[in-house]
Amino acid sequence: MLRFESLTKRYGDVVALDGASLAVASGRMVGFLGPNGSGKTTAMRSIFGLVRLDEGRVLWDGQPVEGSVARRFGYMPESRGLYPKMQVREQVEYFAMLHGADRTAARRQAEHWLGVLGLSDRVDSRVETLSHGNQQRVQLAVSLAFESDLLVLDEPFSGLDPLAVRTMGDVIRQEAARGAGVLFSSHQLDLVEDLCDDVVIIDHGRVVLSGPLEDVRSASPHRYVEVRGEAAAEPWHRAVAGAEVVEEHQRSVRLRVDAKSEPGAILAAASAAGHVDGFRFEPPSLADLFVEAVRR
Repeated sequence: MLRFESLTKRYGDVVALDGASLAVASGRMVGFLGPNGSGKTTAMRSIFGLVRLDEGRVLWDGQPVEGSVARRFGYMPESRGLYPKMQVREQVEYFAMLHGADRTAARRQAEHWLGVLGLSDRVDSRVETLSHGNQQRVQLAVSLAFESDLLVLDEPFSGLDPLAVRTMGDVIRQEAARGAGVLFSSHQLDLVEDLCDDVVIIDHGRVVLSGPLEDVRSASPHRYVEVRGEAAAEPWHRAVAGAEVVEEHQRSVRLRVDAKSEPGAILAAASAAGHVDGFRFEPPSLADLFVEAVRR
């Protein structure tokens, strides 16, 4: 298990991390979320000693993460970490050998992962000749080129087309199923919601929400109501105590209400105002949770 214990990092007057703590268990996929500048990348870089912390510790199975331990982790940085003039296969092989693989095993792993990620026809191409999306695939291949205990992926889906996103998502799921812990960040919250077991939201360097996704959804003090049909255009929701309009269109309205609200009473009020074609009463989505946590 990876554990952050009260990580603190300052850059002059800027506090990048402010006592941030979280855990990533083996076999679990953790979505690491936050606004731009919230401290996600700083926290991820600290795992590999790329950031010197002012306070706090990064632990793996209770022990400090040092060189030999960190070499068991795969890392995919948000900014390009590749050698642009090196050939694709050579690049993946090189990083595999840095993690301890011999040349034969490195070649085998490179060819396997480049095939899985749809790059078999580009193995002899220089990285600088690839599209943004294909360079992203190479970066993932580099992080997978040995059997890692932990994958740390900073915005792995950035710039990918939908097919590549699906492929990469499947690969990450398989790595978690194998037993690797996965910590990944993304601004594509619907995608994170589909993939992650656990969620951690950080804001201004502090963890403001964490836990298994379904648990934090259930624990929210809010529920979300969607009404479609003629009733959506009427102001009936003003009479619902504490209701707040989140989205409003000509034939649909979405409300945030108290979790203790009675859905039957809300549906009755909407139906009295006009025809209802569709009605949903549900816990918050991950995007809703994000907004709630950051607002707090």
